[in-house]
Amino acid sequence: MSGRRRLFRTLRARQDLIEIWEHVTADNPAAADALLDRIDDACSRLIDHPRLGPARDDIRPGLRYRIVSDYVVLYRLIDDDVEIVRVVHGRRDLFHL
Repeated sequence: MSGRRRLFRTLRARQDLIEIWEHVTADNPAAADALLDRIDDACSRLIDHPRLGPARDDIRPGLRYRIVSDYVVLYRLIDDDVEIVRVVHGRRDLFHL
């Protein structure tokens, strides 16, 4: 690996995070901020441990995931980098995203 691994979020993943924050903040703004901090921390850990999450090739080849509270962070490795693909509620049908 040359240099430090980088973390990217797809446009859809960034939209997911905004929607999650808007939904949770309607009831509890502090909880929304804390949840996004936990998601961000989990994503940041992937920089040093990219294979931390189990593979989900059954959904899409190369896809991996991490669970954060009630949410699933879907990501993939691209060369030496980590791309966050989606962040969705755990009750979502992951096969139909």
